Amino acid sequence: MATTQELNTNIPKHIAIIMDGNGRWAKKQGFIRAIGHENGTKAVKQVVKGCAEIGVQHLTLYAFSTENWNRPKLEIKALMKILVNSLKKELQTFQENKIKLNTIGNLDALPGSARKELLEVIEKTKNNTHMTLTLALSYGSREELVKTIQEISNKVKNNVISPHLINETVINEHLYTRNLPDVDLLIRTSGEQRISNFLLWQIAYAELYFTHILWPDFKKTDLFDAILDYQKRERRFGKTSEQLS
Repeated sequence: MATTQELNTNIPKHIAIIMDGNGRWAKKQGFIRAIGHENGTKAVKQVVKGCAEIGVQHLTLYAFSTENWNRPKLEIKALMKILVNSLKKELQTFQENKIKLNTIGNLDALPGSARKELLEVIEKTKNNTHMTLTLALSYGSREELVKTIQEISNKVKNNVISPHLINETVINEHLYTRNLPDVDLLIRTSGEQRISNFLLWQIAYAELYFTHILWPDFKKTDLFDAILDYQKRERRFGKTSEQLS
């Protein structure tokens, strides 16, 4: 298990996490799925504090996907209740650690109570500068890209943007993540090794880290293990090792 002392100065600027395995954790314990989601909030707290402790500037958590709306209504209701309760409970932690809350996704799809609590915490933490915590809620990367193409197309149609001037910068400016840097390290728990429609554009050069640990069991030390593994890799961005040295 890695400790803060083992981590060098090469801390990833932006970490994104697919928090997978709540349901399987609950099933193994003989609980209903909602209990797994509740215990998953403990892992969130550990990871947020760990990132703030070592100087990660951006942490993005895949909290609820566009596909998750297809889950049983009772589970969705429980998830939204957990979201509201967690935001209320963790506001003090955000303020003490100077963490700014941010969100990406289609917020209009969220229940009114969840959206209200979310926006209130975002407003109260907007001046915090130590770290930005982004919750991906009702988020799907394909939906994001479709929306981006539609917005840019509409601007081309109205002569706001010239087609030949469309580049990566223009596309970035129309994404939900327009104020965030590209992802350096993507972590997925529970043993699954897929991206699941998460930040497809933003992880183009991210390092991927998969672990069999179920999300409710993921601890701060597990986060540090992932970062230590990241630090052992050579990020070439298309160049050769000789060019980097």
